[in-house]
Amino acid sequence: MASSINGNGFITTTVDELLSWGRRNALWPVTIGLACCAIEMMHAAASRFDVDRLGMIFRASPRQADVLIVAGTVVNKVAPMLKLVWDQMPEPKWCISMGGCASAGGPFPTYATLQGVDRIIPVDVYIPGCPPTPQGLIYGLLELQRKIREKKVTRYEKAFEEFKKELPPEILTGAGV
Repeated sequence: MASSINGNGFITTTVDELLSWGRRNALWPVTIGLACCAIEMMHAAASRFDVDRLGMIFRASPRQADVLIVAGTVVNKVAPMLKLVWDQMPEPKWCISMGGCASAGGPFPTYATLQGVDRIIPVDVYIPGCPPTPQGLIYGLLELQRKIREKKVTRYEKAFEEFKKELPPEILTGAGV
């Protein structure tokens, strides 16, 4: 946090920096482990690499998670369920595509394989490899934290302006209340 500590023990910062700090240091991923990349992800969560020290606690429910890690091949039959999991996650949410299969469909493109998870949900970080190492996953998570730090929270102002256009004028002005 780019802040300063005054002589009286006060910290000065901005709302964007404070919210960004909280979001990036308390990532709760839910995983869609579909192949060998999921084994490497479990390895990253084990005691040797311990992603918990970075504030990342794996969740079983998408409703409690803010990061979706897609690890492995996504076949066309699984794609609607993956989209459903993504839709159940609360905002703000991010996606990590782990491995060559999740990112581009794998080495053998077939009719039954989705050629990249970014065709159905937006992806924030791609982690290359077949399978990626636990260090690669940790680097991808740190890269996601960097992206969260750089993103302004005020991006929601545009959505609020769109929402205000749909409201009747008497609600916005307080007339008739």
